Amino acid sequence: MPVPHLSTALRGPILDLENRIINAMPTIEHWLRGKWRSHSIPFYCSVDLRNSGFKLAPVDTNLFPGGFNNLNPEFMPICVQAMMSAVEKICPDAHSILLIPENHTRNIFYLQNVATLQNIMQHAGLNVRIGSLLPEIKTATPIDLPDGNSITLEPITRKNNKISVANFDPCAILLNNDLTSGSPEILQNLDQVIIPPLHAGWATRSKSNHFSAYNKVANEFADLIGIDPWLINPYFASCGEINFKDKRGEDCVAGATNRILSILKEKYTQYGVKEDPFVIVKADSGTYGMGIMTVKDGADVYTLNRKQRNKMTVAKEGAQVTNVLVQEGVYTFETINEAVAEPVIYMIDRYVVGGFYRVHTGRGIDENLNAPGMHFVPLAFESTCLLPSCAAQPDCVPNRFYAYGVVARLALLAAAVELEQQDVVSQEAIPA
Repeated sequence: MPVPHLSTALRGPILDLENRIINAMPTIEHWLRGKWRSHSIPFYCSVDLRNSGFKLAPVDTNLFPGGFNNLNPEFMPICVQAMMSAVEKICPDAHSILLIPENHTRNIFYLQNVATLQNIMQHAGLNVRIGSLLPEIKTATPIDLPDGNSITLEPITRKNNKISVANFDPCAILLNNDLTSGSPEILQNLDQVIIPPLHAGWATRSKSNHFSAYNKVANEFADLIGIDPWLINPYFASCGEINFKDKRGEDCVAGATNRILSILKEKYTQYGVKEDPFVIVKADSGTYGMGIMTVKDGADVYTLNRKQRNKMTVAKEGAQVTNVLVQEGVYTFETINEAVAEPVIYMIDRYVVGGFYRVHTGRGIDENLNAPGMHFVPLAFESTCLLPSCAAQPDCVPNRFYAYGVVARLALLAAAVELEQQDVVSQEAIPA
């Protein structure tokens, strides 16, 4: 697979960060092994990274990843082995899994993800059926997919404290539904194991809590290898009681924006960065790139037009945006065929199983790429995301991919901590 052109290769400081990570590989892997023993690792996870050439940091972490169909098919053996490990930890005697997807029956790309996920589990030796939460699914409903595969959605039934589909007795429930609208009654108080747990859904989870946990993980990791934690950690603040349509909560958003921008100007000067700093304001929960905007001055928050205000008011499934994350914007200087790109790393259990570039021809280096018009290019890093260097090999893929895997696993560790501390109030990760 050809390696995409990376504009970051032309920029300096990130190479120092990569080298520090590579040279510290034994220390890093030993440290991570200790962390995995101390925490319950999320079943699976995807992490959106941004690589600005002077900084490599996560900007979002999804505990219900929906893009397994975008991985390099050659990663399948790695996925299967990781799936075996993940299932054995949670349900050692697992033989049958009920997979519950999102209600996106018209989103063919998402359904291809469901088919791929089912295929991975079947190759891991599991019986897998797909149960739908859609009320209109009353009988087994096959759906043919463009790639020649097919899936069958079946209605879920509940008896006492167990759910199933016809003639199937699952020992565990795997959610690929992020529960933005809350936990359906049919899933509550079950005797079966539910993975991820219901409290991992976006109805109760927040990005600010996640990045509060990540802040602590990043600081500890930075001390471990002797780097400035800012190089792997975006500053952020959270604001509640927001309603952009009614202009409620704007002062908090504008104030947080200006505080972060002020600190970033100092950091940019310190590292010789010529670009102007910016922040991303986004809904504090949810996915699918909804409720997101780029801001370069706090005053801009007060001058949004009606279309922008409407966009920032509603998230996935019509959920109202009442809390936002004001997050340091991280430039992406990676390109594929001159289109802006960002890496997305996939993990099952504690193992990096692959990833892809999210590419958008109509977006800039300071904009959200998770938007209509994006496409995906599988990452060509089957080995180098797991190993620190391949310098002895011909046509060696840039060792940047090992750094990707390390930073993504830091976000995974933060998600583990976050889920263990759901009741902890999120704190601003802005230095005093």
